Amino acid sequence: MAELDEEKFDEQREARREDMEAHGDDVAAARDRVDDVSGEEQSPFEDGFTVKTLIGSLFVGLIMMPGAIYLGLVAGQGLGSAAQWVTIVLFAEICRRSFLPLSRQEIFMLYYVAGGLAYAALGDRGISGGPMGYLIWNQYFVQSPQAALIAHEIPWFATPQPESNALIQRTFLHPDWWGPIWVLVASQLLERVSWIPAGYILFRATSDVERLPFPLASVAASGATALAEASSQEESWRWRIFSTGTVIGLVFGAFYIAIPVLTGVGFGTALTLIPIPFTDLMSSTETILPAAPFGINGNIGLALTGFVLPFEMVTGSFIASLLAQVGLNPVFYRAGLLPNWHPGMGTIPTRITNNFDMWLSIGVGSQIAIALIGLTIVIKGAYDASRNRDRGDRGAWNTVPAGRGDKASYLKIAIGIWLMATIAYIAFTHYLLPGFPLLLLLGYGLIWTPLNSFVAARMVGLTSQGISFPFLKELTIIKSGYTNVDVWYAPMPLHDYGGLAQTFREIELTRTKFTSILKAEMVMFPIIIVFGLIYWQFIWNSSPIPSPQYPFAQKMWSVIGSQTAIWNQINKPGGASWVLDAIKPTVIAISGVATLALYAVMTLIKAPTLAFYGAVGGTGALPHDTIPMFIGACFGKFYFAKRLGRERWSNYAPVLLAGFACGTGLVSMGSIALALISKAVHPLPF
Repeated sequence: MAELDEEKFDEQREARREDMEAHGDDVAAARDRVDDVSGEEQSPFEDGFTVKTLIGSLFVGLIMMPGAIYLGLVAGQGLGSAAQWVTIVLFAEICRRSFLPLSRQEIFMLYYVAGGLAYAALGDRGISGGPMGYLIWNQYFVQSPQAALIAHEIPWFATPQPESNALIQRTFLHPDWWGPIWVLVASQLLERVSWIPAGYILFRATSDVERLPFPLASVAASGATALAEASSQEESWRWRIFSTGTVIGLVFGAFYIAIPVLTGVGFGTALTLIPIPFTDLMSSTETILPAAPFGINGNIGLALTGFVLPFEMVTGSFIASLLAQVGLNPVFYRAGLLPNWHPGMGTIPTRITNNFDMWLSIGVGSQIAIALIGLTIVIKGAYDASRNRDRGDRGAWNTVPAGRGDKASYLKIAIGIWLMATIAYIAFTHYLLPGFPLLLLLGYGLIWTPLNSFVAARMVGLTSQGISFPFLKELTIIKSGYTNVDVWYAPMPLHDYGGLAQTFREIELTRTKFTSILKAEMVMFPIIIVFGLIYWQFIWNSSPIPSPQYPFAQKMWSVIGSQTAIWNQINKPGGASWVLDAIKPTVIAISGVATLALYAVMTLIKAPTLAFYGAVGGTGALPHDTIPMFIGACFGKFYFAKRLGRERWSNYAPVLLAGFACGTGLVSMGSIALALISKAVHPLPF
């Protein structure tokens, strides 16, 4: 009888969704699909930060953080999702055997904490394990030959000078480090005080008011739900699908991650069966399609992501990517609009030169148009709510779900806290850079950051893909006329909080009280600072960084240092004419008008809204990534959805993707552990 009732409910829900899609309300339909993921939308909110979560936080700080640091220096990559899923699986199993099963809320908070403690500070330089890694990079750079011309211009709040005993003795326990450490701690504290209210404000605007779907928010929620069911021995279809995804991730990770890591340790040269990060085909296509980056990404995680994202959005992104990157770039090149590209360039240098020549300006124009569209929609939603014409009790500014841990009045409090924290951040930066234009700092913090964050939050809410304005900081600093090197080392009030709206949506989907995130951040911050300082001190004092013990740092830091030295001097007289040429007001205006026109046309013909946002995001995306994602989306829609039923498949897909991430994370962690053991015992004579 229960199964019949559930089938009847599914049929009614499917009919309602088809009605919404028939009327063009594809955003609402996508939101409805995500709301259905947990299957327990009406379950009460619970606190996720408990004693078990606290112990898990200490575990990550003690065990995962040094692994993240070491792996970054050796291989140039952080632990990523490995730290999150390994921590969850380990603690879920321990608690299950101790007859103290973890709740879904506790599992999600472990996921959140593990991701925060093992994040990459400077991913391009292989520096993971918290913000203290900035100090390690700065001490290397100030002593490097590449920085010889500007070493003594690098400020006191970044690193001691090359002749300091603090660098000679390789120790943080020296007075010369007190300035850089307290500046780093203060800036990190101000950032955390800023991002929590900013993320909450963006969540209220994009989720509560606009009710955007946040397609990938369901992945973390589904994984937490599946593991919670397994931990409590109440396994359902979620655990079966999660296990299937985990096996796929284990097999794929063995070929994609384990073999390169282990062969690199054992033979000195990594054997990559699947090219990382992608197979570059430009050498074969450049004669026919000049200046067009083309290739294929072998990471099947992209195909599984295509299962989860709305088909209309993936299709729009795929078509726009091919038309823009493969279709327009050759036209631009033959018209002389891409003068810096030349035959023989691969995908990465092609992308850099094309951005400077044309696509940076196109992106700025289209994203300004998206900002105007988003502001119009949110203002209209707020006006409708004030006139009691909102779209339901969840779609208004003045209504929040009971028990979520917040109230409607908290929005004003959040705005006030964010405003005070931002002003304090601006004042802090002005103290460090008294000669830098204060008006520009105010523009960064009070105008650009909220505007850009709102646009990014809407894009994440619709497509799970953020946006960026490349080289904005560099270009504005050059235009400001400020010529000192210290500007590149000061904390700038220039942030993108857009992705944090999805974080709050994930918390909501797991029915976790919002107060849990405040408790987690209060615990995470001292762990990040204290354990980061301890482990970096130990590793740095044991041997220089870089050194032959750390192959990635030894090989790549000198190259990155040369690039850093160049960028640190672009604001000096005559150092940046090539950067200024990247901003083309005419192209920006044309791009903005074209984006608004496209939106108007698609709205007029009642085309899917998600297709529009997918197309806008896809213009700057590489075909390498959009092709496998589109293939996955087609398999999901035309094979699995028909075979299993669209309703069932929409529930299966995010759980499958969460299991895949867990499997690849476990393989990564296992191969890393073996590599670390090999590195540790290799020098021994027995």
